[in-house]
Amino acid sequence: MRRIGLAVVLSLTIASLAAEAQQAGKVYRIGFVSMRSGPDDNPQLDAFRQGLQEMGYREGRNAVLEIRYAAGDPAKLPGLAADMVRLKVEVIVTQSGIAAIAAKKATQTIPIVMVSSGDAVRLGLVASLARPGGNVTGLTMISPELSQKRLEILREMLPALSRVGVLWCGPGAGVGETEWEQTQAAASVLKVQLASLMARGSQELAPVFASATRQRLEAIIVLDCSQLHPNAARIAELALESRLPALYPFSIYPEGGGLISYGPDLREGARQAATYVDKILKGAKPAELPVEQPTKFELVINLKTAKALGLNIPQTLLLRADQVIE
Repeated sequence: MRRIGLAVVLSLTIASLAAEAQQAGKVYRIGFVSMRSGPDDNPQLDAFRQGLQEMGYREGRNAVLEIRYAAGDPAKLPGLAADMVRLKVEVIVTQSGIAAIAAKKATQTIPIVMVSSGDAVRLGLVASLARPGGNVTGLTMISPELSQKRLEILREMLPALSRVGVLWCGPGAGVGETEWEQTQAAASVLKVQLASLMARGSQELAPVFASATRQRLEAIIVLDCSQLHPNAARIAELALESRLPALYPFSIYPEGGGLISYGPDLREGARQAATYVDKILKGAKPAELPVEQPTKFELVINLKTAKALGLNIPQTLLLRADQVIE
């Protein structure tokens, strides 16, 4: 009996070691679909890579990243998602809500992790944040209090503010549509008049800013829209040329010359997405991994742009800033 018991233990040990060795030798293929133009336009990708490294994944050793860029063109997303399916990646990471929609239409079986998205429930990506219920999970950038906070920041910077343009992608734009509704509610509370400025791509930006000038708007708020983000530097340039103080949703805008941003820390979100990928590769089901909302928000101010606009940023704002670009 002892010999039989020893044999059983030995066989189980050998099987376990073999499984561990096989697991250690496995190379995971991870897809990454972005609306951005390329690696130089994508600080989130660097943060995601850092997150993977923290989880023990090394590109070229036990992980391969298949990265595809839509360059601001949503029409390219279905093809990029289909490419991920063809490559048989273990998980698809998407950098926007519309990219996640394209990926979900392409596959119901490959897990999808959202680095950021709009209202994932409203977009039909998940059944609920607590229990996604399908093959999609990750992070959503929706935070209802953001809209009023952004208007309050503009008012703090411009006390006499009364007319604000809202640059967004228009109806059907997911997070932008939700933020537009929330911004309207906040404007009603703060007694600010809003003007809708819709643009879905680079060709529509110059006419939109010309319209803002004709309407004599006093400032601009840019909402979260994945078609606009690849044009962050161009939007910042047009705002400066139009002499319009602008508040943006993410730090990529003031880093590209914009005046000020207040919103979720996208780099932190990308690192968090890497933890989702790790859990899924270790056997977790996306349907059972709750979608997380942002918990860290950052205020970034570009003083060089403020000076070019002739603005004095209140000390109260500067003291609260997470980053001041000089």
